[in-house]
Amino acid sequence: MTQLEIPATAAGERVVFDDLEIGEIAVDLDDQEPEDVIEWALEALGDRVAIVTALQADGMVVLDMAAQIRPDIRIVTVDTGRLPQETYAFIDEVREHYPRVRWDVLFPDAAEVQVMVRQHGTDLFRRSVQQRLLCCQVRKVQPLTRALRELDGWFTGLRRDQWASRAAIKKVELDHDHGGIVKVNALADWTHDEVLDYIREHDVPSHPLYAQGYTSIGCAPCTRPIQEGEHDRAGRWWWEKNAPKECGIHCTIETGNFEHEVEAIFAEARAARGES
Repeated sequence: MTQLEIPATAAGERVVFDDLEIGEIAVDLDDQEPEDVIEWALEALGDRVAIVTALQADGMVVLDMAAQIRPDIRIVTVDTGRLPQETYAFIDEVREHYPRVRWDVLFPDAAEVQVMVRQHGTDLFRRSVQQRLLCCQVRKVQPLTRALRELDGWFTGLRRDQWASRAAIKKVELDHDHGGIVKVNALADWTHDEVLDYIREHDVPSHPLYAQGYTSIGCAPCTRPIQEGEHDRAGRWWWEKNAPKECGIHCTIETGNFEHEVEAIFAEARAARGES
């Protein structure tokens, strides 16, 4: 691996890069193996970096690689309250397989969920793209956004071949949607087949829904198995037409009224909690 300069910081200090620095590092790491990218991030960011994953295949590969370097790596996952039962069982399986990993299971704010459901119903995501994005924001994006404020970097399982919105990602980049922290996409240049090969060769736990034809796994009502010939992400929000196959975690989605609705729900929830 290319020897890259790692910033010297005192214990507990935040590690901050600027765009020029991370751009140069991204060039140096672009042809490196994922394990080398992960090793750089662990050395550079210390205890202020975590793997953020829904425990799909790509995230499991990143977890396995990182755990070989740092067995007590921190993992962050979001329980939206609408996950398949198979996902809850799989979390327990992964816990047993990596016993030293430190877990942060995040939950949506109960007051925000209550306001949203009271106004729009439990299955609002079926009515429009905007209401689906609203549900994703409340149940998934906001809990993670709050957690990322305490980190200097996060690992993802993103790959360039997953979807058009991910085609230009770098192996390391600054995440300006989350305060300019480092986003590490160690598998950026891998293919789906390379991910599956790694899982088989290293005996990495695999989500049981893959055996039922799922290729992308999220909330239970928003995910289905794909049909032959469909894209891997075709099973996400399949009833939507010409809509982004994203929840808003990995890219900003702007629709106008959607953002105003989110802010109104957050304001009402704060008022319900007696916050200003």
